Amino acid sequence: MLKKLFVLLFASVLLLAACGSGKETDTGKEKEDLDPGNKAEEITKIRVASLIPPMTDMLEIVKPLLKEDGIEMEIVILSDNIQPNSALANKEVDANFFQHPPYMEMFNEANDSNLVMIQPVYHAILGAYSTKYDSLDELPEGAQVAIPNDSSNIARSLQLLEKGDLIKLAEGVGLEATVKDITDNPKNLKFIEVDLLMLARSIDDVDLVTMLPAYAEPLGLTPVNDSLIDEGESAFPISLMAREDNKDSEAIQKLAKHLSGPEVKAFLEENFADIATPAFE
Repeated sequence: MLKKLFVLLFASVLLLAACGSGKETDTGKEKEDLDPGNKAEEITKIRVASLIPPMTDMLEIVKPLLKEDGIEMEIVILSDNIQPNSALANKEVDANFFQHPPYMEMFNEANDSNLVMIQPVYHAILGAYSTKYDSLDELPEGAQVAIPNDSSNIARSLQLLEKGDLIKLAEGVGLEATVKDITDNPKNLKFIEVDLLMLARSIDDVDLVTMLPAYAEPLGLTPVNDSLIDEGESAFPISLMAREDNKDSEAIQKLAKHLSGPEVKAFLEENFADIATPAFE
């Protein structure tokens, strides 16, 4: 009888010890879960709209650098040169990287938007190309010239053609220039306004086309080596854009820092020296 009582008492002690042990483990787990030091570091997510290389290439370069800063960037590739600004204005993305400031300002005026330039990144050299002629002097009377159909790039293209002595513009028109501001056109050039993304496809159908290097490069053309005239460094740097309400956010500022950093500069100098120059020191 005493032996049975001893066994029962021993089993009870073991049961109480086991329950106590389990309670202690659960409490330890709760403390671990509540310990801020054990939580994963918070990640900031941003979405950046762009179009084509080399802009998308540069975003890919800075993507891992941002990740080290705790920022996860999604690159949103869109199909035309209107969507990136619309998406930014509508807060569908946090920034975009595809355009120069005059183009952005034109969008702001037309849409009552508040997009702002954050960081100039590179100068894309505008050039005039032809698959039919080797010099501007060879252009015939009434030659067809394709130029972009947006106002800022129309003005830019006309200034380029003026630099090549093909036309003269009214004094002081600057970035407001249109074909109506041409005061002298010795060869009676005929201008065809084409969507920016379609210019490369028109090169064989016209006598001359003005294109940015991002659209000329896939054709194997560069402004330094293949254009009949190029603008050199301009006042149209391809830049990172955001909105007035998020321009000072840490994520946007770190993106700007990396896009103007040594990695992007080296990429431009090593791969695109004949079509683009860095717009930062």
